[in-house]
Amino acid sequence: MEIRKIRKAVIPVAGFGTRFLPATKSMPKEMLPIIDRPIIHYAVEEAVRSGITEIIFITGRGKRALEDYFDHSFELEHRLEKAGKKEILKQIKDISDMAEIVYIRQKEALGLGHAVLRAKDLVGDEPFAVLLPDDLINGEKPCIKQLMEVYGKTGKSVLAAEETSPNKVSAYGIIDPATDEHTFKINGVIEKPSKEEAPSNLYIVGRYIFDPKIFEYLEETKPGKGGEIQVTDAIQKLAKNEGVMGYKFEGEHHDAGDKLGFLKATVSYGLKHKKLSGEFKNYLKEVILDKPALQAGMTEKENK
Repeated sequence: MEIRKIRKAVIPVAGFGTRFLPATKSMPKEMLPIIDRPIIHYAVEEAVRSGITEIIFITGRGKRALEDYFDHSFELEHRLEKAGKKEILKQIKDISDMAEIVYIRQKEALGLGHAVLRAKDLVGDEPFAVLLPDDLINGEKPCIKQLMEVYGKTGKSVLAAEETSPNKVSAYGIIDPATDEHTFKINGVIEKPSKEEAPSNLYIVGRYIFDPKIFEYLEETKPGKGGEIQVTDAIQKLAKNEGVMGYKFEGEHHDAGDKLGFLKATVSYGLKHKKLSGEFKNYLKEVILDKPALQAGMTEKENK
């Protein structure tokens, strides 16, 4: 069986970002910055580092800032060049040249399954990657690259998997694994089960490699709660008929779509930043050791 190279990545960005209101009232949540780069930059960078050459954004109303970010800004580039700011000028130009980017509108928020299905015509009959930008994964080898390597060996769709607390399984799509190995075949997926119903505490993180057959199953999937087409329903059929693999990826994961996760990601990336890490680490030590300041922070939290 010939295993085709993965060249395209689908990145859904049509969500409203309600968990970050009012900040996201006038800006896409994907443009919220982690240090000096927006969340979306990290997802695209991960895809490009993995060998992806074409990015397909599934976008929606109010996402113009995201499109502008990856476009050329000739006036800004001219000013930076005139000011002799060569280093930042290169960074700005590199953003525009990261990959070939196309945009497809999702006119209604009808679920992740519907968002992926919108990319069908552009993906065609090729295997492809899906990255959810809220999931920030920092590792020596990009997470999506790890999944691509599993696909290269098996020829099967692959899901990124991570363990969660048994008390939190009802918040995720939970995997029913066939084995307890690092790379494993999945029996199926259950969307947000109760603690008692969950077949494991392995949940799907927002990284996928899909065989194009996923589109057939998405087209057959009927809308569920809220009129949304769940990708997990299609994965269930794909696993039964074609086979799907799970992979316990290596890397540090933060859910930047959650306020606490966003704060944790900011701290983590700040501690790894080449220019800021030293001073930032010293600041954190001062905050922790400064008991009056720490006490004030605890009191403020209690008042909320």
